[in-house]
Amino acid sequence: MSLPHAILTALVEKPSSGLELTRRFDKSIGYFWSATHQQIYRELGKLEADGLIRALPAPQPARGQKKSYEVLPAGRDELARWTAAAQDPKPLRDTMLLRLRAAAVVGATGIEADLRRHLELHERQLAEYEEIEKRDFPPGSDSTEDRLRHLVLRAGIDLETFWTRWLRHALAEFAELPGDGSP
Repeated sequence: MSLPHAILTALVEKPSSGLELTRRFDKSIGYFWSATHQQIYRELGKLEADGLIRALPAPQPARGQKKSYEVLPAGRDELARWTAAAQDPKPLRDTMLLRLRAAAVVGATGIEADLRRHLELHERQLAEYEEIEKRDFPPGSDSTEDRLRHLVLRAGIDLETFWTRWLRHALAEFAELPGDGSP
């Protein structure tokens, strides 16, 4: 996914200012595609220059008033084109896995504590996703929009479930390592 398409998605869902987009990224899209405030504003300028979005006219002119943006037909067409295009899955790149591989040759000092910290972080994220699921997807949420959004959330729940399970397994392996974890 690319940031322009994430922004187009968010603006099709609801016209917003850059600040509102930043807040929405923090609460939803940001769970799987993060962006800084500066990246969002930079991309809004590019999307506007490319004719994919426009700033909505202000109800009354005021200096310093925040601009709200909406998607133009060309932006919706681009989003539909991108959505329909085939894309290959991205290979997994995880620093913890690389550190474990390195520990096999230089020793595992310090990694067990970080595995525990990662487990706590993934457990918290899993609990947050499960709370969002209970709050936002009660039984009977069967519209296409709800079902597709729920699929995205389920991916997050399933990934966090995988990581918590894997981290518990890794910690169990560490408990069985001889001595100080040296190779």
